[in-house]
Amino acid sequence: MRYRQMGQWGLKVSEISLGAWTTFGGSVKDRELIGEITRTAYEGGVNFFDNADAYARGAAEDVMGEVLSEYPRHTLVMSSKVYWSMSKDVNDRGLSRKHLRESIVGSLRRLRTDYLDLYFAHRYDETVPMEEIVTTFSGLVDEGKILYWGTSEWPAARIVEAVAFARSNGLHPPACEQPQYSMLYRDRVERRIMRETTAAGMGMVVWSPLGGGLLTGKYDDGFPEGSRFAEDEQLKEWEYSEEGREKAKALKPIADELGLTRSQLALAWVLRRGEVTSAITGATRVAQIEESLGAAEVEIPAEVLARIDGVLG
Repeated sequence: MRYRQMGQWGLKVSEISLGAWTTFGGSVKDRELIGEITRTAYEGGVNFFDNADAYARGAAEDVMGEVLSEYPRHTLVMSSKVYWSMSKDVNDRGLSRKHLRESIVGSLRRLRTDYLDLYFAHRYDETVPMEEIVTTFSGLVDEGKILYWGTSEWPAARIVEAVAFARSNGLHPPACEQPQYSMLYRDRVERRIMRETTAAGMGMVVWSPLGGGLLTGKYDDGFPEGSRFAEDEQLKEWEYSEEGREKAKALKPIADELGLTRSQLALAWVLRRGEVTSAITGATRVAQIEESLGAAEVEIPAEVLARIDGVLG
């Protein structure tokens, strides 16, 4: 496993990381299996574990906190995210100072830790002044509740604004952005986000690098019973397209030539960019995290990258 520095900042994160959306209380309910997946990831060199309070309404944080309590805290990079509604209360969502300060208390309690290495604003909140957002996150850094804060799925212009406000006021700027990025979802990130995060010295940890599973080849011939697309219509509508499936099928000969699975090819492709600090993966079986770990340290030759671009268009 290789470790990449998070932009200009001192934190080092494993190229492959494990996210909670699927693995901790999402698609996986068996805690023994979750423990085995986590152990396999950790022993394979994964040090970064990503979460959000909205995943299973706090249950994913609770399970992750229980599982990760078995490992020395200093060997872990733990993150969570805040924004989405956690109840019907009018103030229990967004990026207001009230919601941020109350949410960090709940996340730390569920994750069984005194601090988070990274705390992400899960979306940009147009109803809250940038001054309130930045000063509150910066204050949490000063208090030691979090070590760094970041943005997730923020517009490029708002990232620039947050960095500028922080630096002009002696505050801690966002240190990392977490966007969706994959072979099938690349234009927005490559055209705008990478440019601005690089200029700001920010890292980037990306989610859904496998296109919701479409790039694994799982859906070449339809929607297998028990698969996420078969059971989650909203996710299927969001991630699936016939064009994407045809591209995934066309990538198989390229992956075969390199001795990789299509999942490994997709992860290595994302990690080809130096702007990417880590690719967040999910797993419902131990074999899946083992397969993802096989993408670490893979270098795709330039001529193969050109062939892949020809497939992707």
